[in-house]
Amino acid sequence: MKKIVLVSAVALIDVEGRVLLAQRPEGKSMAGLWEFPGGKVEPGETPEAALIRELHEELGIETWDSCLAPLTFASHAYDDFHLLMPLFACRKWQGVPQAREGQVLKWARARELTDYPMPPADVPLIPILRDLL
Repeated sequence: MKKIVLVSAVALIDVEGRVLLAQRPEGKSMAGLWEFPGGKVEPGETPEAALIRELHEELGIETWDSCLAPLTFASHAYDDFHLLMPLFACRKWQGVPQAREGQVLKWARARELTDYPMPPADVPLIPILRDLL
């Protein structure tokens, strides 16, 4: 039986309707692929609290529970674990997103999201985002 890994992710949407993508840095699994910011939910942590923590650590921005709107989720079987990933939409945060962990950041329009190679779990989220934007 595969371990279930809970990861929380966010579609940060700017005033122009673009979505922030982060490229996984060298040395991490799936390096070079583009993903929505976020990270693992720690024991005892809510998906929202995990996102607030990860956005602060990874991008240097602050947001709040009230600004995270549940959008959809991914459920994907990788070889050695099963990923469960709620995706939230967020249009309000404080600060300017900056790459604090060696990742490359890119603001992409909804129609351009398919131009960025993504982990298999992220790909089914793209049409839902395109419909939203």
